Amino acid sequence: MLRYLTAGESHGKALVVILEGLPAGLPLTIEDLNRDLGRRRLGYGRGPRMKFEADEVTILSGVRHGLTLGSPVAIEIGNSEWERKWTEEMSPHPGATSQKLTTPRPGHADLTGMQKYAFDDARNVLERASARETAARVAAGAVAKALLSHLGVAIGSHVVQLGAVRAAEASRPEADALAAVDESEVRCTDPAAEAEMIASIKAAQKAGDSLGGVVEVLAYGVPIGLGSHVHWDRRLDGRLAQALLSIQAVKGVEIGDGFDVAGRPGSQAHDAITFDAATGEYRRLTTNAGGIEGGMSTGEVIVAHVAMKPLATLNKPVLATVDTATKDSTVSFKERTDVTAVPAMGVVAEAMAALVLADEALRKFGGDSLGEFVRNHDTYAAQVRDQTSRLDASDSVASAPLNWDAQQAFADDAPTTP
Repeated sequence: MLRYLTAGESHGKALVVILEGLPAGLPLTIEDLNRDLGRRRLGYGRGPRMKFEADEVTILSGVRHGLTLGSPVAIEIGNSEWERKWTEEMSPHPGATSQKLTTPRPGHADLTGMQKYAFDDARNVLERASARETAARVAAGAVAKALLSHLGVAIGSHVVQLGAVRAAEASRPEADALAAVDESEVRCTDPAAEAEMIASIKAAQKAGDSLGGVVEVLAYGVPIGLGSHVHWDRRLDGRLAQALLSIQAVKGVEIGDGFDVAGRPGSQAHDAITFDAATGEYRRLTTNAGGIEGGMSTGEVIVAHVAMKPLATLNKPVLATVDTATKDSTVSFKERTDVTAVPAMGVVAEAMAALVLADEALRKFGGDSLGEFVRNHDTYAAQVRDQTSRLDASDSVASAPLNWDAQQAFADDAPTTP
């Protein structure tokens, strides 16, 4: 339903993203894109590149007078350093590089990419493999967030671990506090953990090392029933995991309590269901399943944890490698790098979650215009509310809960299958 494609290299002239499938009439401005692109540059531990590499955003097509047209939206993010430094090195015209990079970095795409594509210069790989590409994803995600906001969906993230420092479990922000997360230098809402994280970054910076970590992505207000149980590639948790794992340097994703749940007994692993008579809604009391059951959203907050490894480029190159030209042992080369990009990765993870949820929302509700899309959602939401609250005499008998002894007796008397 919502398709997007990015193009561009880290030090190329520009990044480009094309989105297709947006309804007409969605309000969209460059300021909407710049808001999240600016957040992507935040975070204690980022390198000096973030301070002088501005994102020069241009909406090339698909928007007129601040509203989408229903046609593909094309966005360009220019590289402010292109003309000053990279026009010759990254020129698309025939020529040669001034210096080949032949000492691939362990943990990066360099060596495998050189082998796969028969390159003798790692720059042919690293330029596209670079996390600079995520700027295009964040721009696309900002559009997806704008669409979802008309359904009452709010998406945010916060850092729950940086290096060995973990935030308190009670630090999860509510929907109305997501914007305040950016007030923290490391995007962590636990002040004590924030101070320890900053100290860890300073220590790693002094040692020329890098740090990884974990962010928690949260999506509030997601409609019930996005995704499906009927096919493996329609399951919402599977789609989210794939999208989040596609982020550069991300090596692990769990939905809800994921790996922790695997070590609990079943009696402590699932989210109890209650009925709130005041609101006429079924509710889960916990978020063990992360707001997704059977591949479908439950209407509760969607929770995903995203683990990022330490960056493969170090300020003090010490990682052993081999020069692919001479086959001599050496250390990997150094490019400008960050001590950590975990806080920024959270913004990228928000974008990827938004793109998946927007795609599933468009699949579910459809509509060629924003008004039609919202009306279809509202009709469905009213249907769910009516079905949830409806209770007649026959329903009350059939749905009356059995106590544990009665359930066990029923199970004991049930016929067995040969």
